Amino acid sequence: MDLHLELDAAEGLRTGLERALREAVRSGRLATGTRLPATRRLAEDLGLARGTVRAAYDQLIAEGYLAARQGSGTVVALPPQVASAPSAAPAAAEQPRHDLRPGGADASAFPVAAWLESSRRALGSAPAGAFGYGDPRGRPELRAALAGYLGRARGVSAHPDSILVTNGYLQGLTLLAAVIGGTFAMEDPGVPMHREAVRRTGARVIPLPVDDLGARTDLLGGLGADAVEVTPAHQYPTGRTLHPDRRRALLDWARSSGGLIVENDYDAEFRYDRKPVGALQGADPDHVAYLGTTSKTLGAALRIGWMVLPPRLVAPVADARLHTDHHTEHLGQLTLTDLITRHGYDRHIRTSRQRYLRRRDQLRLHLAGFPIALTGIAAGLHALALLPPDGPTETDIRTAAQAHGLALGYLSERSELPSTRQGVIIGYGRPPDHAYTSALHALTATFAACFAQPGPNSQLQGVSPGFLRSAVRRAEVSSPRRT
Repeated sequence: MDLHLELDAAEGLRTGLERALREAVRSGRLATGTRLPATRRLAEDLGLARGTVRAAYDQLIAEGYLAARQGSGTVVALPPQVASAPSAAPAAAEQPRHDLRPGGADASAFPVAAWLESSRRALGSAPAGAFGYGDPRGRPELRAALAGYLGRARGVSAHPDSILVTNGYLQGLTLLAAVIGGTFAMEDPGVPMHREAVRRTGARVIPLPVDDLGARTDLLGGLGADAVEVTPAHQYPTGRTLHPDRRRALLDWARSSGGLIVENDYDAEFRYDRKPVGALQGADPDHVAYLGTTSKTLGAALRIGWMVLPPRLVAPVADARLHTDHHTEHLGQLTLTDLITRHGYDRHIRTSRQRYLRRRDQLRLHLAGFPIALTGIAAGLHALALLPPDGPTETDIRTAAQAHGLALGYLSERSELPSTRQGVIIGYGRPPDHAYTSALHALTATFAACFAQPGPNSQLQGVSPGFLRSAVRRAEVSSPRRT
């Protein structure tokens, strides 16, 4: 083992070595039970006589800092002496008993066997260059695989040279904001973290309202934006698909103004009522930067995303990436390449699509009878339940949810524009299968409690007393079961 010691030889080499070892034990740098190097090896490393090292060991053994064990060499015997306890670290956020927050996929469904098999193949055939620094755009093998996959699955017009692999969507967005600068129009309601990340690059953010037809792209001409971030296939959190007329208006704005469209395609693979709407990028690759990620399809921990860039942006964005963190780690890229090219990625998405469809159907059944409206298309990993104007508020729902150990998302927290609409964002993708049913029962009990006891400004509409009683009974007596 390597052992870092700083010797002060002012009082002699032996005394300096004793003091250095003693301090290493006291401070905890050498933990109890750590085996020290043999005297011959340590003497060679430090340039000392072996007798000097042996004498220092004998002295510390006598003092109780070290112990000589037959067959085990010399080990640390004394626990570290903590002079003062460090300041307490912030406590980790307590995990809810039932987690229906939006923005997450079922981590327990990660395809471990398929990923392990692809990883073995990727490691076995990896070139030597894969273990060093590489192209900031990403491994050429993955860029080629993504070009083929995105073309057939999402209608993206992509050449491997126009693709840049990132550590997820957020990094791609911030790289674009840093390169473009100026003003970004961003959907409202949307993702607060995305807005904050763009602001931290120095760019200005202006809200782009969203209504029942999607983002108000007809307003872009008067906003003075240099770029606009949109989710055309499935808007978060409203669940809307951008109307064809607004898609055309968006493209017309980009062509006439020279602005950039940033297309966030984060969960477009999960469309349940028909085939997913094709990516906007396919209609105009010169004006759309297409961004995707494995965070919802495989898992956020992988930190693998991608950008398909207009030709004029490839070089400046790659240069920005080079001076940020150089590149995404290579072994994960090569593993994903194998998974895509052998169609394991497609198989996993199809399996996940069926799982999340069943969950969405279960959610609708549990909410049937409550005077709320689930907005948007049958897609993605979340649903927005709009609350009636004269019913319980988001605050009422939050209070009841906390009482049932349930975590949800709320519409008002996703918006910077004033709005009279209130709603609950329900993420049905996050819980593992065995926990989903009990989470739905907690959700049903939460709504039942709020609608069963109306305040001065809320009234029951269309909820029968029998339904409320049965909903509460299901929530209170049902035990979790696998769905």
